[in-house]
Amino acid sequence: MRHPVLRFLHKRKYEVLLIALIQHLFIGILFIRISLYSELLWAVNFIVLGTSSVGVFIEKGRFKNILLHTMFIVVLCLSIGMPIVRDIKFFYPLLGLTYVMFFSFIFLEVLHFLLKPSYINLDIIVAAACGYFLLIEISVFLMMSIYCLDAHSFKGVSVTSMPATYFDFIYFCSVSFTGAGSGDILPDTHFTKLLTAFLGIAGQFYTVMLVGLLISKFSSKSSAG
Repeated sequence: MRHPVLRFLHKRKYEVLLIALIQHLFIGILFIRISLYSELLWAVNFIVLGTSSVGVFIEKGRFKNILLHTMFIVVLCLSIGMPIVRDIKFFYPLLGLTYVMFFSFIFLEVLHFLLKPSYINLDIIVAAACGYFLLIEISVFLMMSIYCLDAHSFKGVSVTSMPATYFDFIYFCSVSFTGAGSGDILPDTHFTKLLTAFLGIAGQFYTVMLVGLLISKFSSKSSAG
């Protein structure tokens, strides 16, 4: 018999993942001092998020679970080791790209779930929200990796600490996805300008596609009823 915790994670997988994504992105609201977040919660925050993703992959096959756990362990080790090796030049770009791969893997599984059934229920709606926040996560760490490689790729980003940079990119990617950009953080190379434009379009496309998908599923459910 499956462990009660695994049963819960499987039954409430998208609700748990959504809560974990929101806290991972926006828990900084609770901290007046950013250094406290870096010292106390960076690795713990990722452990919560990584654990919450387990439910999405239960009954998805051994290969996917091995791949998920391997990526989780790699990113967790890098996160825990950050205070020790953060002065190595390519550490933060490497950390960012591993986060991108980890979140992309989860996003593809969520997207597969959204496209598959012809019905609509709470899981579909919550999974749709998870997909949106996963796209923001992917964008944040992709932009951070680029910024760590080239400090001139963006203007207006805080350089006081890595968590401050992380929070700035959460803000930047969120407002870019919603089309509510305020102009205080700007891409400053042709590559980051085009990438920002592409990610903004991708966010809008996901929203439009999602609305159409939900309407289609709801219509199918109404017709069947």
